[in-house]
Amino acid sequence: MECKSDAALLIVAHGSTVNPDSSAPTLAHAAEIRRREVLADVECAFWKEEPSLRDALFLFDPESIREVYVVPNFISEGYFTQTVVPRELELNGRITKRSNGQIWKYCEPVGNHQLMTELLLRRAQEIAPGVPQNEATLLIVAHGTDLNENSAVAAKREAEKIRSLGKFAAVLNVYMEEPPLVSDWRKLTKTSNVIVVPFFISDGLHSYEDIPVLLGIANRRSGAGSSAERGEVFRHNPYKIDNRSLFYAPSIGTDPGFADIILEQALNAKS
Repeated sequence: MECKSDAALLIVAHGSTVNPDSSAPTLAHAAEIRRREVLADVECAFWKEEPSLRDALFLFDPESIREVYVVPNFISEGYFTQTVVPRELELNGRITKRSNGQIWKYCEPVGNHQLMTELLLRRAQEIAPGVPQNEATLLIVAHGTDLNENSAVAAKREAEKIRSLGKFAAVLNVYMEEPPLVSDWRKLTKTSNVIVVPFFISDGLHSYEDIPVLLGIANRRSGAGSSAERGEVFRHNPYKIDNRSLFYAPSIGTDPGFADIILEQALNAKS
């Protein structure tokens, strides 16, 4: 992106009142984009944390900032990107002109970007170095259920795209709460190597505890523990189960490459 001295970027995300790690990737991506100095300002706003989405309306000085790119740090289109964010930011479409003269451009969520496939492939390679892909099954794990229907669709889309490349022995989209279930991975896979990548924006209860329990690589624990303690589950690869090797990755949204995707989504905003 060319340097825009009169434009700002607002990254919006869900956040959490109970999981301090929820906003960490979004803040890290914002810091990286800020470091590149391609925009006059880069800020974040959250639905469940501070600064709130409502606060974001007052983050940018209209005298110096004429354009604001709003990029949702979400895996897919859904209730938050289609209803909550536009409502809270008072957006009336892809382009909103404020009474103060600012133009706010509402961009596509990060999960829609074509680079997502590349990041998933890279994460799989990083977590299982030296493992021939044609001897491994890649599992992309989403939540599932009607509450997260679009994220399930996004996981299926990415699995189909990677499957078409013919790199892995098999590529499956699996879910926590609907078939095909991640807990059935032993039945669903035939290879001796299985690589599991959670298709979430941040690491939280699902990636730290729920999915590891469903995979059989951890027991249900009481108490959240520190970030370092929760992150231990990613540092014991490979897990040996039934003479097979299972590799478990952090959530895809923690990949530093998301900074590139966020910038690309702003760059591709409709004029």
